[in-house]
Amino acid sequence: MYKRYRFSAWTGAFLYACGLLSAPLSPPAWAEEYAPDDGASIVMYHRFGEDDYPSTNTRLEQLDAHIAELDGGSYTVLALGEIVSRLKAGKPFPAKSVGVTIDDAYRSVYTEAWPRFKKAGIPFTLFVATQPVDQGLSRYMTWAQIREMAADPLVTIGSQTASHLHMIDNTDAANMADIDASNARFRAELGYVPELIAYPYGEYSEAVIETVKRAGFVAGFGQHSGAFGASDNQRNDVYRLPRFAMNETYGDLPRLKTAAGALPVPVRDVIPQDTVVDPNGNPPYIGFTLPEDLPRAEQMACFSNHEGKLKIERLGPRMEVRMSQKLPQGRTRLNCTVPAGEGRWRWFGMLLYVK
Repeated sequence: MYKRYRFSAWTGAFLYACGLLSAPLSPPAWAEEYAPDDGASIVMYHRFGEDDYPSTNTRLEQLDAHIAELDGGSYTVLALGEIVSRLKAGKPFPAKSVGVTIDDAYRSVYTEAWPRFKKAGIPFTLFVATQPVDQGLSRYMTWAQIREMAADPLVTIGSQTASHLHMIDNTDAANMADIDASNARFRAELGYVPELIAYPYGEYSEAVIETVKRAGFVAGFGQHSGAFGASDNQRNDVYRLPRFAMNETYGDLPRLKTAAGALPVPVRDVIPQDTVVDPNGNPPYIGFTLPEDLPRAEQMACFSNHEGKLKIERLGPRMEVRMSQKLPQGRTRLNCTVPAGEGRWRWFGMLLYVK
């Protein structure tokens, strides 16, 4: 039998990791050990050392601490292509596998982040929206700089469309036209089209996924938090991959450790299947099934960024998450975690979207 701990401790630690508290609460000591499932997580950055944009900026001292932690020997940092290949093949991940991504091609990636990651030998993927680069905006990289980075074996270039549009609110034709425009620019400047896409603003739906599949992308990445593994690939498939966002406020070393060490929750039979909320069913019904032998499943906690802690009704291994308030227009992120031992968390996240 697994020992129960005070729920307030789990709540505080989870809220901090989600970016809903500015300081962590001390986690409880673990009385038992449990060998975690293989899995991986992905961290996401935007800009570096640009203190006038704190919501998307990572301070340089934070970046240095992150790189030192990732390079310290306890993590296996994998290129995104290898992560996707392992998922598709159902191949287990090494312990504490983590991927690194950077969105938007800001110039500080070239001047600050790339030299640091290169020195440490850490691979990462840069997702580029082509239109701001074409416009020559001062905060963005140039195509010459992107080509220089693309020549580095540690760097993978991914797409973030041309105009960084809200794909979930646009038609299939508009989304495909935007992707075609970005692909033309990639071909002209790099000589190839990226195989990976990061959904702008982390917004996707079943319709958006079908569009990016038809466009030839092999995987898509959101901005909802979570870990994933071969055992739960049915839900967290390669077009719905989560990422943990890092910034000044929620990018200190403890949060990086939480994200990089996250483990998957092997959920199945997830409802809703689409991210778009039916206007006649708001708040939505949310449910999923856990393995019957998942340790500490009774300690699962779920939160949304709009409502906070949510009520969970447990029907054996079936979890039904209840929201009491209608979701507002735009993005809502749901996060559910289970303590996994050794200070680590199993983490399942969902995006919900009201048009």
